[in-house]
Amino acid sequence: MIFKPCGNTTTYMSSRRSILLEEMVWPEVESALENGTRTAIVAVGSIEQHGPHLPLNMDTLDGDELSRRIAEKLGDAIAAPTIRPGCSGHHMEFPGTITVPPETLMDVIRAYCRSLDEHGFEHIVLVPTHGGNFGPVKTVAPDVGREIEATVIPLADLDEHMQLLNDGLSEAGIDYEQDVIHAGAAETAVVLAVDEDLVRMENIESGPEGKISTARLLSEGFKTITQNGVLGDPAEATAEAGKTIIQNVVDTYVDHIENERRSV
Repeated sequence: MIFKPCGNTTTYMSSRRSILLEEMVWPEVESALENGTRTAIVAVGSIEQHGPHLPLNMDTLDGDELSRRIAEKLGDAIAAPTIRPGCSGHHMEFPGTITVPPETLMDVIRAYCRSLDEHGFEHIVLVPTHGGNFGPVKTVAPDVGREIEATVIPLADLDEHMQLLNDGLSEAGIDYEQDVIHAGAAETAVVLAVDEDLVRMENIESGPEGKISTARLLSEGFKTITQNGVLGDPAEATAEAGKTIIQNVVDTYVDHIENERRSV
């Protein structure tokens, strides 16, 4: 950090520009706000099983990557720390999963938004990356939006999110599609693109394919459908497909954010 005296004030200039809130010091945040960085991206991830080959923080890794890249593409945003754990009760039969009730998650989201609003952020974008978080995000966003001055933008269309993942596989030349996505080709591809060393390739196993009852998964738990926690075939995944998936999501979400900011 370099600082130069300027009259009776101190101007802080970072030797590197970080868009990750958790890596910044408070004068950098203050300076960013003063210079027009008024949008915060908040991913909402999880700590839950993703089969025998993907780490428990898969959804959080995805959230970290998406929020960083969305903020970079916008050019006037910061990426807040990804919220986790999330609502993962349907994975609790698999050791390591940590879950919180929807009410708890929504309280945390409220607290995040209130904090960012108090500091002067004008747009707070919520990006759920775990299926069980989409409902709570969609529910709490309008409520907290009425409580604070900032505009809260929830990107919480689960059908759109899953379609973007499937489209990424297709665009990468992989003829494979899943109705319900979990630890299969799409998510394995994302982790390969973010950090391939985190994928236990030797442990890859396929899971049930075809039509999956989402209602049964949520009410009776994943283990009633899949013994290894996987849906689909992760062996179809490639790092290139993961890069395409991430770029598709980033491009689509940035368009949504820019449209929302223009409409306010």
